[in-house]
Amino acid sequence: MTVSAGSGPTVRRILLGSRLRRLRERSGISREDAGYHIRASESKISRLELGRVSFKNRDVEDLLTLYGVTDRAELEQVLTLAREANQQGWWQPYSDVLPHWFQPYIDLEESASQIRSYELQFIPGLLQTEDYARAVMSGRPGMSQDVIDGRVDVRMRRQKLLARPDAPRLWMVIDEAALRRRIGGPRIARAQIRHLLELIDQPRLVVQVVPFDVGSHAADGGAFSILRFPDPGLTDIVYLERLTGAAYLDKPEDVHQYTIAMDQLCIYSSTPDKTAVILRKIAAAL
Repeated sequence: MTVSAGSGPTVRRILLGSRLRRLRERSGISREDAGYHIRASESKISRLELGRVSFKNRDVEDLLTLYGVTDRAELEQVLTLAREANQQGWWQPYSDVLPHWFQPYIDLEESASQIRSYELQFIPGLLQTEDYARAVMSGRPGMSQDVIDGRVDVRMRRQKLLARPDAPRLWMVIDEAALRRRIGGPRIARAQIRHLLELIDQPRLVVQVVPFDVGSHAADGGAFSILRFPDPGLTDIVYLERLTGAAYLDKPEDVHQYTIAMDQLCIYSSTPDKTAVILRKIAAAL
């Protein structure tokens, strides 16, 4: 079990839940019996094994005893993971300004080894300038200045992962419409394009553009991201964000469909070596 330095509580909960599920199955114990042993329900065990709820150390200890885990090294490894899974992420001070459904994504993003995204409305958040990000936030109705400021701060802090030695590989496919949309006005939009031009030479970043003349394509249902992780215990996750919520898809059949859509987008899009030429042309027209 490998836990990267950037991993936060969400990833640790998923890894711990997966580890407990394997131990339960190895011992031949049902979820119902496991739940009874810790004075909980079968559904509680299911949520624990999916990493969707926090863990009590006592429950983990009782489950390890039930599952017959006696090796001291294994016990300590699992209990250490349980303690780390209950720690707060760096974004917790911003929890009052962040939607609850977005907070797990920050952790998943920091733990990923590869992020492939398709955007058709905005420049991807990890590549946004502060002025552009503020303009995006300001365009949302009913958002107070304190909330805008907090969310912009979080977005800028998220970008620090790009400077890490183990930064994830980013493959960003951006619709031409997002590049031409004058978010914040011509000055901010042009500055954002120039920022992209400065970033695209980074070795762990690939940016492609879906031109207008492509027409309908496999991903015309909306933006999405596919996150891959270094630990084999974590499957790929597809993240879909909507106005009032988000979906995290990890079923193999769902991930497979989105992976096919992303592969086709990369084929339809301009090749990465043409991206700089396209960006300069768009910047001149803004």
